[in-house]
Amino acid sequence: MLNISNLIVNYGAINALRGISLTVEAGEVVSIIGGNGAGKTTLMKAISGLEPAAGGSIDWCGENITGMPAHKRVGAGISQSPEGRQVFADQSVEDNLLLGAFLRNSRDPQLKQDLETQYNIFPRLRERKSQQAGTLSGGEQQMLAISRALMSRPKLLLLDEPSLGLAPLIVKEIFEVIKRVRDEGMTILLVEQMANQALKVSDRAYVLKNGLITSSGTAKEIQNDPSVREAYLGKH
Repeated sequence: MLNISNLIVNYGAINALRGISLTVEAGEVVSIIGGNGAGKTTLMKAISGLEPAAGGSIDWCGENITGMPAHKRVGAGISQSPEGRQVFADQSVEDNLLLGAFLRNSRDPQLKQDLETQYNIFPRLRERKSQQAGTLSGGEQQMLAISRALMSRPKLLLLDEPSLGLAPLIVKEIFEVIKRVRDEGMTILLVEQMANQALKVSDRAYVLKNGLITSSGTAKEIQNDPSVREAYLGKH
C-alpha cells in the first residue's frame, strides 16, 4: 500500500531523514518508535506532503506521489492526525469534523452517517458538538483530531503522537479507539513515544534514530530486542 524508498528530508543543512525505507501493507498497524528529534514527525509530514523530499520516493498504491501536493494526498486516501492536535480553535467541534471531509461532496448522504459514527466512537464529542474546539480539554482535542482525520474516509490513517501530554486514563481511551479502528480494517501508521502501548496494537514496527532506521520487525520481535528494550521500553 505504502512503499517508501531511500527518503531524504533536509531542513537547510540539517539532514532530518537520511535515506528511510519502509512499507505498510493494507490492514496493518505499523509503529514508528524513537526518541525526541529522531525524525518521526518529519517522516509523517513527508508522507502527508507537508515536507518536501530532497531525495528518494514515496509510492502509494502503486503511484509515485513524492511530488504530489498535500491536499491531493488526502483525496488519494491519506489522512493525518497531527502532533499537537492542531484543531481549528475558533470553530465548533462539528465544524472541525466537517472540515475533515472538505474534499467530499457536501451533499454526500454519507456525511451525516459518518458524523454519527464519530460521535459513537467518542461520545464526548457529541456532547460538545456546538462548543468551540479551543475550549476543549487536551484529551477531547485529541479525540477531535482523530475523528477529523477519519471524516475524509482515508485508506491510511497517520497518527502522530496521539498520547502526547494526556493523562493516563485518556491515553488508555485513545488506544482503545485505535484498536477499534484497527479491528474495523483501517490501515494505520502510528508514531508514538509510549512504545509499549504502540507495540501492543501494532503488527510491525520500525525504530528511528537520528534520521535512520536502526531496527525493524514484528511488534513481538521489537519488544524482545534487548537494545530496543533498554533504549525505549524499559528493562522490566
